[in-house]
Amino acid sequence: MFTTGQWIFAALFFVAFVITMYFAYGKDKALHQKFYKGSYKILIGFVLFIVILFVIKITLKR
Repeated sequence: MFTTGQWIFAALFFVAFVITMYFAYGKDKALHQKFYKGSYKILIGFVLFIVILFVIKITLKR
């Protein structure tokens, strides 16, 4: 399906992307802590909403 060269390129791209994101986040860490306090609550609420939708879907299917 994929050639060896494509797999190597994908692996190198992934490694470079992760390294770049790590350094970019490191530079902005102080800003994130200042301006995005409590944003994890939004994420938890969103995930909970998706779980509730799946539960409703499974319940109504029976």
